[in-house]
Amino acid sequence: MRVRPTTLRRLAVAGLAATVLAIGAGAPAATALAPTRPHTASTAPAFDPEPLRKLVTPLPSYHAGVLVRVDGPGRGPLWTGTAGPVTAGPVTAGPVTAGPVTADDHFRIGSVTKVFTHTIALQLVAEHRIGIDDPVRRHLPDLIPADYGAVTVRQLLDHTSGLPIPAPTPAPGDEPGWWLRGVTPRDAVRDTFALAAGDPQWDEHRPAPGTVQQYNGINTVIIGLLVEKATGHTFRHELDRRILRPLQLRDTSLPAADDFTLPSPHTRVSVDGHDVTEQNPYPWAEGGVISTAADLDRFMTALFRGRLLPPAQQKLAFSVPQVPNAPANKNCLKAGGACYSPGGLMRLTVNGVTVWGKTGSRPGWENGMFATRDLQRRLVYSFNPNGTGSGKDYGDYITNVAGAAFTGVTVTDETR
Repeated sequence: MRVRPTTLRRLAVAGLAATVLAIGAGAPAATALAPTRPHTASTAPAFDPEPLRKLVTPLPSYHAGVLVRVDGPGRGPLWTGTAGPVTAGPVTAGPVTAGPVTADDHFRIGSVTKVFTHTIALQLVAEHRIGIDDPVRRHLPDLIPADYGAVTVRQLLDHTSGLPIPAPTPAPGDEPGWWLRGVTPRDAVRDTFALAAGDPQWDEHRPAPGTVQQYNGINTVIIGLLVEKATGHTFRHELDRRILRPLQLRDTSLPAADDFTLPSPHTRVSVDGHDVTEQNPYPWAEGGVISTAADLDRFMTALFRGRLLPPAQQKLAFSVPQVPNAPANKNCLKAGGACYSPGGLMRLTVNGVTVWGKTGSRPGWENGMFATRDLQRRLVYSFNPNGTGSGKDYGDYITNVAGAAFTGVTVTDETR
């Protein structure tokens, strides 16, 4: 189904406005599964579940459901907390959950998908199917305009491409039913460039490739198309072959374009009076994956231990470019500094502890996975915001959950 360009610009990148953590032709499978290697010691203190328990019970009024999982070096999670369902007034007033929320819930991970996609791209770099500094247009000449011919694969991966940014996704109340509409990634990319070409302000303020970091989901949409071009297979096929099956992530999937369902158990979610539990998985490689807290922890552990990437690409996956943030980039908290790596990971500091991971969102869900580099402390969360809180409420809650998980200290008690 084609959607008019003005709508497409809003729909193009569902994970574009990711929640910010407000805290201080070979044999690819055999190549990718490298042996584990030691890492430096963790700076996270001993885990105390009590601060997290206080954050989950009672559930804040602005969340309908919460799932938090914290893992450490031993078998099984250190702590898992769930809460919900909670109805915020009538169903038409905001999201509700029909549950209860369980530790095994499936949820739509949104832009956390980027880490899977960027990992596959780095595998293809290791296999010499894609050159890290290849101009993207060399691989996709029918899709990338000549004006953007200098943009490289590396710049897509680390968000320094300078490509135009689609407008945010509308709320379900703005365009009822949009979450079930289909659109191809190629159409989304073409319409993004077409909209930018019609905006005189864009060329005036357009950054040169490689000069600043601006988080932009359209980069990852194109990376997914690069994966398909380089392998001759669908992105779903490569995701399954390279990551899901080798790691036995049985509860993780990328649905087909016409599959709107969510495996059970799951939280049922409504937004602005509309049940959005069933959604179109677009934009697939950028934000369409479904997973669980246990599977995300397993994926994160394998990635950090070097099981998915050879040493050179593993180093790249945890390297942040030395460029400033673009003025509109609100996701990196360090003033003036970039925080995204070519691996799709964010590097952030939580109360003095450095963590790596990714946030993601879909209508009805806010999710994230983060860990210390040595994996001694790991966090996966999935929240169901009910629309009654402010941006500060939601940001502060994530701040406090992360602070409690990694350091045992919440930032403020005022968010309760």
